[in-house]
Amino acid sequence: MHKQSAIVIGAGIVGLATARALSLKGYKVTIIERGENAVGASIRNFGMIWPIGQPDGVLYNRAIRSKVIWKEVADSIGLWYRESGSLHVAYHEDEMQVLEELFDAFHANGRPVELMRKKDIVEEFEGVVEHGLMGGLYSTTEMVVDPRKAIAAIPTYLSEYLDVHFIWGKAVSRIEKGKIYIGNTTFQADLIIVASGADFETLFPEIFAEMAITKCKLQMLRFKAGNDGMHIGTSLCGGLSLIHYQSFKCAASLQKLKTRYENEMSEYLKWGIHVMVSQNDEGELTVGDTHEYGLTHNPFDSAYLNNLIIQYLQQFAHCNNWSLLQSWNGVYPKMTNGDTEVFVEALPGVFILNGLGGAGMTLSFGLAEEKVSSIL
Repeated sequence: MHKQSAIVIGAGIVGLATARALSLKGYKVTIIERGENAVGASIRNFGMIWPIGQPDGVLYNRAIRSKVIWKEVADSIGLWYRESGSLHVAYHEDEMQVLEELFDAFHANGRPVELMRKKDIVEEFEGVVEHGLMGGLYSTTEMVVDPRKAIAAIPTYLSEYLDVHFIWGKAVSRIEKGKIYIGNTTFQADLIIVASGADFETLFPEIFAEMAITKCKLQMLRFKAGNDGMHIGTSLCGGLSLIHYQSFKCAASLQKLKTRYENEMSEYLKWGIHVMVSQNDEGELTVGDTHEYGLTHNPFDSAYLNNLIIQYLQQFAHCNNWSLLQSWNGVYPKMTNGDTEVFVEALPGVFILNGLGGAGMTLSFGLAEEKVSSIL
């Protein structure tokens, strides 16, 4: 019996997740990546699998399913991860009020969350600024991987466990029904899925132009925590993160908090800054980020924006002895109409799966399972 074939374009997290889902459905899968390794948004992030940021229902369930798959993959190949949970800290009464409202809402819906007192936070988590701390909301569902190591390692898992084939360093120049072209070379497949991030604009420019889609540039930094080997023990978030995630909109006092931020921290909101910290297995701390929207971005990082991030970080994390290792920017596509992803059939048997809006690490494995099942 002829085994059906599939080509996935792009070896970022969406492409890798799609290849896994297709292979488990019996497809012979080839991933084509234009680089010699993946260097896009999938490695330029916190490495957070972040269910707490997803609203109840489809997206939260997708995030939880993705976390399960992450653990299965990581355990199979010895890839490091930490079920770190997350801690959102409050230094103002209005921030604490929002956290209390979120606790009530999340707890009522069965999410594993805990309101923590200042004393308990300081005792349990290293590195949190004690002065002015009022409390925090801790969630157990969040997990951290090192995205650079993870995205580089998953192809090994797919090759060894699921017989997925990779073609590296080749750019797809054209797609037709059942065919892709790399220069003058043609590859055929029963199913083609384009999962190449913002690059799908070059393969289907007319479709991209018609979509309610933009691109987001983010700036991030990575630090070494001095010589004391500090481990924060969780993923740590300041108050600005409360106005960033869709799931937090259930808090009745959130708009009041946002109004204060608009009055007192307008530069932060102008550049879409909220500040979070994740820590990898080597103790390095990833900090960010900014959110600049538009179809074309300045390719250069702004020291001004990085300094805004650091200044806010200092309000809730003991980071004065941290040394900067790297700074970078990443770009990902994001829908402007409220949709959480792009999933369209561009040609018969040719699908675009894209536009997760910065939640690729959190949602891709679950999303790919759902969409592949819907295709079949």
